[in-house]
Amino acid sequence: MIEVEIDGRTATVPEGTTIILAAAEAGIALTANVGCMGQGVCGACRALVRREGSREVETALACETKVEQGMRVSFLDRYTLPQQQAYGTADLADGWTIYERMLAAFPNATHCRHCSGCDRACPKGIEVQKGVELAAQGELGAAAAVFELCVMCNLCSAACPESIAPNHLGLFARRAVAASGQRPTDLIRRLHEIEAGSMAVDTTPR
Repeated sequence: MIEVEIDGRTATVPEGTTIILAAAEAGIALTANVGCMGQGVCGACRALVRREGSREVETALACETKVEQGMRVSFLDRYTLPQQQAYGTADLADGWTIYERMLAAFPNATHCRHCSGCDRACPKGIEVQKGVELAAQGELGAAAAVFELCVMCNLCSAACPESIAPNHLGLFARRAVAASGQRPTDLIRRLHEIEAGSMAVDTTPR
């Protein structure tokens, strides 16, 4: 058993427990910040973590980070972007105008300072700065590949001094690629099997 502090409350939990489960064990009401439990989206369980004996504060996703003896954790509340990006997904299939549409929705995309704050903030280890640079150059396919593992936790957006909203820029790139290309072959085949009745789907509530 190890002892950790979560949002100012002490929890004694078995070694190997994730922060989310440790919070539940401590009696902290999980009413927010837990996307996989029906309270938001994946990436909502963002947290700041400081390990015992260290002055460094790290970002983490509470669902995949295991507690350590003496660890201190603070969940981050919902983050609202200072600027909202407006665009229609139906317009993303026009490859001739997609770059202009990106710049219209993300006017700060070309203002990156290369401070690497977004890279340090990302709990998934994504090369966020590289993805932003690729998108700013119009290489949306390459940018989409960089952001493939993004869970939209918004930590890079919170760290960006230019308000680029890197994760949302990455989402734009991923949507643009999906709109202009063929859907995944395995998904198409599976949907066809379902429609043809050759694959049973269990719709029983769990």
